[in-house]
Amino acid sequence: MSAPRPIRIAPSILSADFADFGREIRAIEDQGADWVHVDVMDGHFVPNITFGPPAVAAFRPHVKTVMDVHLMIAPVDPYIEAFARAGADIITAHVEAGPHIHRTLQAIRAAGARPGVALNPGTPAAAVADVLDLVDLVLVMSVNPGFGGQKFIDVTDKIRAVRALIGDRPVHVEVDGGVTPETAPQVARAGADVLVAGSAVFRGGSADDPAPYGTNIRAIRQAAEFATGQAV
Repeated sequence: MSAPRPIRIAPSILSADFADFGREIRAIEDQGADWVHVDVMDGHFVPNITFGPPAVAAFRPHVKTVMDVHLMIAPVDPYIEAFARAGADIITAHVEAGPHIHRTLQAIRAAGARPGVALNPGTPAAAVADVLDLVDLVLVMSVNPGFGGQKFIDVTDKIRAVRALIGDRPVHVEVDGGVTPETAPQVARAGADVLVAGSAVFRGGSADDPAPYGTNIRAIRQAAEFATGQAV
């Protein structure tokens, strides 16, 4: 069995102060965030509307780590170029969002971003088996997408199945939804190495008082690392 991959924490700015995104992004990075996760919703594929390419372009100068853009939109293909130009490092599309995920992932790579593919809770791991050579990341949703702050759905068996399908490929397994210090150990043990957390990171802090962000990030990371034998 291969060694566990280093844990990365990707706070979702959907839980940040919408009036102060620049300072919020800088605050979470200063407090230990590895990536910045941007949830893009269209009010069609999911029942909410959030950010478009202009917002992502506005975030870009403040992100010094990795801007991880999760497209919960359908159709996807007409917007790939715009999100890539806006500065997304990773663009993740849902396998459920259209009939041609292979083409979508090729288009993301061609646009200069790293492709990811996402699975809703009701979609089996096997749905991505034939595109794993095209992606840098598989995102396993542990809530039904559309809103922050939802209760965790146990998808550990699916995470384990995705990790097994990936094998030795250099592909991240990301989990998004209800990640807390209490749920991080089980998803990390199953094979997730990128943990998206929104309310669990931003709770109790602000851009003026960012120390709680660091405390929350460390708690999630330490719980996951302890569970996978990476704790020092």
